[in-house]
Amino acid sequence: MANTVDFINVTEMGLESSPVSKTLAGLRANEARYFKNKYNQDFIVVPATKSKEALNWVTKILKEERNIVIESKPLETASLLVDGIKWIYVFYESGLSINVLYTLSSQGKRAVGFKLSEGMDIPDELGKFKFARQKSKLAGTIRGTFFVIKGEY
Repeated sequence: MANTVDFINVTEMGLESSPVSKTLAGLRANEARYFKNKYNQDFIVVPATKSKEALNWVTKILKEERNIVIESKPLETASLLVDGIKWIYVFYESGLSINVLYTLSSQGKRAVGFKLSEGMDIPDELGKFKFARQKSKLAGTIRGTFFVIKGEY
């Protein structure tokens, strides 16, 4: 069942099993606000169990690019295609959000971003990364990092 994320009336729907569900919901709403304001696109999430193709694509990129396997259970995904850029988001039970920005043209940007919800520890599998902090009215303090994708997916 698809759900359009409301960044004005933030809900934890779909994220209830996370120990940081409130800040994860704020992080998800923060992403929804970005897409609405920048691209006038709704941010629609679906349960991870209903979006295996998107989840498998992100999992493959993580494994092949950096040998990263996320231990946390995926809860939801979002898939957008905006201005020739494919965006896939995965929200995990631990409070982790991963997004893949993949420009369809070979000339554009391609990267994987990691964002940690306020209140969660850095997962062991991401321990080698340095995280920058950013303040958000919706999500509190978000810690984030990224890496550039080198392969073709």
